[in-house]
Amino acid sequence: MLRVRVLGSGREVGRAAVSVGLSDSKQSLLLDYGVNFDVDDKPRFPAHIKPSEVVGLVLTHAHLDHVGAAPILHVTSRVPTIATALTKRLCEIMIKDFIKISGYYLPYEEADLYNMIDNIPDYSYEGETHLGDYRIKLLNAGHIPGSSMAYIEVGEFSVVYTGDVNTINTRLVSGADVSGIKADVVITEATYGWIKHPPRELVEKEFLDAIKEVTDRGGNVLIPAFSLGRAQEILTLLYEKFDGSVFYDGMIRQIYEIFISYPEYINKYEELLKSKEEFKPVVRPSQRRKIVEGRGNVIVASAGMLKGGPAVYYLKKLAENPLNAVFMVSYQAPGTPGRHLLEDGIPTEEVGPVKARVQWFDFSSHAGVDGLLKLLKNFRGVKHVIVVHTSEKVGKFFTEKVRETLGDVSVYLPHNNEEIILEW
Repeated sequence: MLRVRVLGSGREVGRAAVSVGLSDSKQSLLLDYGVNFDVDDKPRFPAHIKPSEVVGLVLTHAHLDHVGAAPILHVTSRVPTIATALTKRLCEIMIKDFIKISGYYLPYEEADLYNMIDNIPDYSYEGETHLGDYRIKLLNAGHIPGSSMAYIEVGEFSVVYTGDVNTINTRLVSGADVSGIKADVVITEATYGWIKHPPRELVEKEFLDAIKEVTDRGGNVLIPAFSLGRAQEILTLLYEKFDGSVFYDGMIRQIYEIFISYPEYINKYEELLKSKEEFKPVVRPSQRRKIVEGRGNVIVASAGMLKGGPAVYYLKKLAENPLNAVFMVSYQAPGTPGRHLLEDGIPTEEVGPVKARVQWFDFSSHAGVDGLLKLLKNFRGVKHVIVVHTSEKVGKFFTEKVRETLGDVSVYLPHNNEEIILEW
């Protein structure tokens, strides 16, 4: 029998952590170990698991909701850890910054991070590795550069854990393709398991038209974006299709440099490289004042939800002028300043009402309901589907869609700390 335990991401988005193991074994394979945040921005961790109970850890990609808790397993132990070479490098940057911002609340220190990083070999897609009774391969997940799905064989079972997954080609990554892969069990995310994303070409056209409209009349455009992935996607698009002054600011610069060093993980590498060379990084605070005092500038800055970073500075300076615009391109979690801006027009009391044009564009790097169902149909021999990384409402909708689409399969929507025993 196969035992699947959901330590985090059960009927919630984020805090991804799932363990998979044979029911008669004392050890299991851990798939991601991330965090999410409460309303006061304090990190919330998955359920505890003893390092001695973990045969190994797979990190699917470097966003904190999938890796933010991982160094805990390296405080007193050295848990074998698997990640692509690019994810390994990005984890170092993202978690180091996390320690800097939230270190007071973390049960680990930078030394524990490097205990983990220094012991991760450079894995690649399709390469195979063994940890105890587990055979593991990493497959492209199409989410961000370096992201992966985990294909696992243990005993007589084949399991695929999608992590965060996308099925469309973007400028940064090719979409996930699982055609013909056998999987008895699929553990899938369903973050957007209730909507179909609009065609990317349509979103890009509306986005570019809106930027041109604002800049042509002399306004400046702020684009708050996630520093890992979304910002570089937007900048590459702007390089290809926008003729104007573009600046980028924040941790975006570091991530750019790392992406450039790993061309094998980038879909349109030449365009990414040229965008970095063409556009202007903001390296000194004095540059920011000149940019906001100028006309027709486009600024891509972190953080994507306006919770901090240089984007907050630009927002304060541009908010009062209706000629300017704030174009959101990243997911806005409930309770964040970005979400408040979209819903109320007031991101924070300090900023106050925003008179600049505000608009959101769907550049999601997660598959929608149609992409997720297509992914599931392309596996061979699926008997069980376990749905994680989604809200309860969306999860219930998506599980019904899975039953309608796949027919004779068992579908589960577990809570956190729930254990599922599978046999057939």
